Amino acid sequence: MCGIAGFIDFNHYSSHAILKDCTDVLSHRGPDGSGYEFLQEENFQVGLGHRRLSVIDLSNAASQPMWYKGFCIIFNGEIYNYAEIKSELGKLGHEFISHSDTEVILHAWEQWKELMVQRFIGMFAFVIYDTSKKEIYCFRDRAGVKPFYYYWYNGLFLFASELKSFHKHPRFKKEINQQAVYQFIQYGFIMAPLSIFNYTSKLLPGNYLQFHIQQSKFSIRKYWDVFDAYNKPKLDINESEAKKHTEELLISASKYRMVADVSVGVFLSGGYDSTAITALLQSYQQEKLKTFTIGFFEENHNEAEYAKKVAAHLETDHTEYYCTTKEAQEIIPKIPFFCDEPFGDSSIIPTTLLSQLAGKEVTVALSADGSDETFGGYNKYSLSLDFIKKINRLPIRDSVGKLLNYVPNSLLSQFTKSKAVAIKKQRIADLMQYPQITTPLIMDHLLSQTYSDEQMKFLMQDGVIKPGSFFDSQNELNDFSGQLDKMLAIDYKTYLPDDILVKVDRACMSVSLEGREPLLDHRLIEFIAQLPEELKIKDGIKKYLLKEIVHNYVPKELMDRPKMGFGVPVFAWLRNDLKYYAEEFMSEKDFERHGIFKKEGVKNIINRFFQGDKNFNSLFWYLLIFQIWYKQWMS
Repeated sequence: MCGIAGFIDFNHYSSHAILKDCTDVLSHRGPDGSGYEFLQEENFQVGLGHRRLSVIDLSNAASQPMWYKGFCIIFNGEIYNYAEIKSELGKLGHEFISHSDTEVILHAWEQWKELMVQRFIGMFAFVIYDTSKKEIYCFRDRAGVKPFYYYWYNGLFLFASELKSFHKHPRFKKEINQQAVYQFIQYGFIMAPLSIFNYTSKLLPGNYLQFHIQQSKFSIRKYWDVFDAYNKPKLDINESEAKKHTEELLISASKYRMVADVSVGVFLSGGYDSTAITALLQSYQQEKLKTFTIGFFEENHNEAEYAKKVAAHLETDHTEYYCTTKEAQEIIPKIPFFCDEPFGDSSIIPTTLLSQLAGKEVTVALSADGSDETFGGYNKYSLSLDFIKKINRLPIRDSVGKLLNYVPNSLLSQFTKSKAVAIKKQRIADLMQYPQITTPLIMDHLLSQTYSDEQMKFLMQDGVIKPGSFFDSQNELNDFSGQLDKMLAIDYKTYLPDDILVKVDRACMSVSLEGREPLLDHRLIEFIAQLPEELKIKDGIKKYLLKEIVHNYVPKELMDRPKMGFGVPVFAWLRNDLKYYAEEFMSEKDFERHGIFKKEGVKNIINRFFQGDKNFNSLFWYLLIFQIWYKQWMS
């Protein structure tokens, strides 16, 4: 795990000193070393910078930027199967001087060029400069575990692991993208390829960018897409066979992510996802795994007691720490710095605290993200499928939609299982008045929003057009995918990479901890996507197949409990001891500085929040985070 930064400058405004600044601002991603390559050509300048977190081959032979023949690479991530690829290359005549996966990438590039990435099992964002062809290639891993931003404006091409690198270049044009703001307020995160700034984008997962320097232009190509797996025919397989092969894939994926020359641990919450990884790994090794759990004194947010029981059963070397409210609250003002963009998922607070705990003992931590999007774990999937099934039986949906506005929120809350009942109710009412919208996928999309498009008009200034996203791409999925599979596939391309994985990457990297994701091994999703939907949600049991595997290692009675989100009572804090945040960041004058939101819309959200209306919890939080971000990066 590292940090990378660089540029192509056709105006010759850059320098070695600027490259160093752009790179060193990422020192939290790589505290163990740094390297810079600044090349001055007649018509352009190229800069390649690297901050190193030593994980595989701790010697100087693995330092970056790394050269091989006429190729230079900067690399963030890990290629877990590099030993097998290295062996294959060795048989083809390649010779190596280090034990690093970075060197393997360079030799693989010489041998197979772009096709090499199909062989990689890993998480990565890397840049290769081909000096003979005067071309730069930028790759991002299939699921989007590792971030990659790029900027192209007025003859300057910037790229980096985090946006904060761009701020260090004096020619970076810092201009807010209002479509990205729209998306942030509506969902709580910004989806690739959008970025908070104009002229700036995120490279989509499973894509690579090729910059033709002599033509001063670039092209982007896709080498992997989860939709392709879902568009294949379903496998003719029984439950026993599916369970056996899934378990084999989980074991392989988890073992690969233990490959390191430093200490490795596991985040353990006590839920099915992290328990699966811990149980599978502990059963295949004699040495006790190091597991880590954060506890909270607020009972509704505390999973530590469950994790402790699981750790005791599996006999891991377990560490737990109960955080104080003060420790958790101190994370809030740091969120905009480490996330670079407005980021609304408040579970980044406990994730950062957990990273701080693990980082004291290990350099690498395995995290269990991606299970819900792979095996079908979110409540919204079942709710959407069930709701549409019931609504489509109604002969007068549009009239029912209008009447729904008169149903008491207290009654409807029992059906929607949502805290923000009034807002959700309005969205459901809107849905029912449009007969052509009858799919669970559309229902799922609406429930994923905090504010509907109609409601956004009351907050955003006029003229801002809603940006498109993969939520609009259901037509790219064929009939082999059922309604559940379509929801899973789209969440894999939206919520997973742009919320969950951003959260884990930034939280881990804030303390120079490498986070690894066994459940995001591409071999696993390619297999699970082709399984029948009833193996994902069966008889109302979510993540059925994964749970059946876990029950082979941990008693069902130890695991069978309601799903608990990994969160903290941030809204209660903001109404009480953190109420001063509103005075510090959310005055009328503060909002006037950028003029992005309508005055009355902001005023209404703030007032309703402090009146105790839970429907406005998320909206207040998003506005606060935006304001803290604005002060951090735009002042």
